[in-house]
Amino acid sequence: MKLKTKITLGYLTILVVLLAIGVYSVINVNKLDNAASNILKDNLYTLQLGKRMISSLDKMQAAKQQLLFSGVTPDVNTAIIRENVKVFEENLRKEQGNITEPGEGELVEDIAEGFQNYSALLLKGSLDESVYYIELLPRYRLLRDQLDQMLNMNMDAMIAKSDRAQQIAQQTRVYTLIALTVAMLLTLGFLLTVPAAITKPINRIVDSIQAASRKDFTQQLSTKGGDEFSRVAKVYNSMLKKLKEFEFSNLNELLMEKKRIELLVQNLDEGILLLDYNLLVIEANPVACDLLGLERKKLVGRQSQELENENDLYRELVKDIMIGRTADDHVLTLTVDGEEVFYRKSILEIVAYNELKEQRELSGYVISLRNVSDFKRLDQAKSNFLATVSHELKTPLASIGYSLKLLEDERVGETNAEQRNLIKTLKQETSRLQKMVGELIDVSRLESGKIQLNVQQANVADIIHYAEEVINLQLLPKQLRLEVLIENHLTDVLADVEKTTWVLVNLLSNAVRYSPEGDVITISTEDKEHEVLIKVRDNGPGIDLSNHDKIFHKFVQIPGKEQYKGGSGLGLSISQEFIQSQSGNIWVESELGGGSTFMISLPVYVAAQRWDSRRS
Repeated sequence: MKLKTKITLGYLTILVVLLAIGVYSVINVNKLDNAASNILKDNLYTLQLGKRMISSLDKMQAAKQQLLFSGVTPDVNTAIIRENVKVFEENLRKEQGNITEPGEGELVEDIAEGFQNYSALLLKGSLDESVYYIELLPRYRLLRDQLDQMLNMNMDAMIAKSDRAQQIAQQTRVYTLIALTVAMLLTLGFLLTVPAAITKPINRIVDSIQAASRKDFTQQLSTKGGDEFSRVAKVYNSMLKKLKEFEFSNLNELLMEKKRIELLVQNLDEGILLLDYNLLVIEANPVACDLLGLERKKLVGRQSQELENENDLYRELVKDIMIGRTADDHVLTLTVDGEEVFYRKSILEIVAYNELKEQRELSGYVISLRNVSDFKRLDQAKSNFLATVSHELKTPLASIGYSLKLLEDERVGETNAEQRNLIKTLKQETSRLQKMVGELIDVSRLESGKIQLNVQQANVADIIHYAEEVINLQLLPKQLRLEVLIENHLTDVLADVEKTTWVLVNLLSNAVRYSPEGDVITISTEDKEHEVLIKVRDNGPGIDLSNHDKIFHKFVQIPGKEQYKGGSGLGLSISQEFIQSQSGNIWVESELGGGSTFMISLPVYVAAQRWDSRRS
């Protein structure tokens, strides 16, 4: 039987029982109402009429008796008698129309006949005592007995009807209680069977679904019976079968893909470390194992925190992940077989889309170590070449500058206005070349590692004040104003004060160069959890988004902007090298026509923190 049919029959059964109880109750209430109405309407009315007739009969008898034996005025008694005769006759007529009980009609007719004889004798003008006692008094007593008999008959009828009504009421209570008990039992049975018939299959389905979510497809549902759940069970079992087939095929595909990826990772010439979201090492290829000096079985399945305490190189590899910075690549200098080898460390965040939560979630990290020793050697050769050329140019440029200075001296010889202009132009170009050569020398020193950084605990406010003192004179020609906004109680940073001040002065010089006259340049700070930001804001022409990264490359100048010409394109590149060598970062936020904000981030100082120049 279908579940819908079971529920419908259960409700119909309860409805029929309730309807039967209602109909039965209405019928019996009507019976009780009719019985009460009959008692009130018939018998009680007869009692009232009988009492009135007895009262009028007694009054007539008393008046006649007074008239005979007390000498009362005949007219008064005669009037009383006549008046009560009318009352008696009126009530008698009403009683003749209200006959309800068996034998009551004959009794009323006898009363009517007897009263007719009694009233005829009563209304005679004169009676002697013998007539009174022999005829009138017996007739009065007979009428009185007949009226009492009529009253008793109706009283007995009222008692009988009352007893009948009580029987009906008692019977109604008993039958109603029985019907209610039956209804309650049926309802209880319905509540115990129907919900269980619904919830039990549902619980089996839920258990099977939970098992399927655990990749257990063996818990199939029973298909016995012909209700809706049996149909659901058939469809569900078919779905489980398909899922099992799909899972098996999908698992084979995943295993094959896993083997391909493992084979690919194991044969890469780069060092690869795979970490999950909790920084548990889930894969390491031979190159990474060799560099870390650990076997694969001692890497895979271990937590990063545990490995950090044991291996300095591993601590360096995951350092950026620990501080929440994974976007920047770093070149690490390692010693392999007594030779310096350079590896570029890259960290890739693995982000997957969670369909249940409808959002992207971080799944893990890929740390790669690419051998860039050949590129580094080429870069060093280029740097050596630049250093050599720069040093070779430095001497002749100094000689040219000295010669131009002598030409300006009148003791050497007089020069005309045109010659003086030429000498001035040559001095400016020579000065620009000397500055460019100086920057090239700084670049070559940075790349060769000959510039040593004195990284220590430093106060950001002091660095800003040093730069402010240097830049103040450059503000005067364009009537610029420098506004310094430093947060109170700034956290100390780990930095080289001299090099960081040089970077800040370079940024301020650029801001002075590109700011309109009479404008304001702003230096502000922001204290964060792991770093402190220094911001240099100007209201110049701004930089297009596509050029934000390019301006930090060597020898790069933004095309199409006259105010950007004249430099070597090395200032920002050197600034980036200085800041990144201190484990910091430098970038720009700008748009065309909206000014520029250059930002420097420096790591906060920790008391137990040590700095090693080889980190860069």
